[in-house]
Amino acid sequence: MYAIVEVGAKQYNVEKDDIIQVDKQVVDKGKLIILDKVLLVSKDKKVEIGQPYVKGAKVEATVLGQTKGEKTTAYKYRRRKSSHWEKGHRAQLTELKIKSIDLGS
Repeated sequence: MYAIVEVGAKQYNVEKDDIIQVDKQVVDKGKLIILDKVLLVSKDKKVEIGQPYVKGAKVEATVLGQTKGEKTTAYKYRRRKSSHWEKGHRAQLTELKIKSIDLGS
């Protein structure tokens, strides 16, 4: 059984006991959160697609903690000008462990 959920502006394909990293959510470590924006649910070759969301379906997840993603750098160089700049960024992420997927109907 798997589901496609929307968290923030991104979509994630999840199964039970998966660990996913989503954009930072303001929740405490160890809390249970409910993801109710379920776009698709599949169970035993039966697929239910939402319009835009599947009614009554939800995914329960536990917050494992806050972390940072890999560092990305932007570099700009101007030829013959002795001018350049470099800027780094690490996205703040929240790790979630999927506990259950509920069809709701």
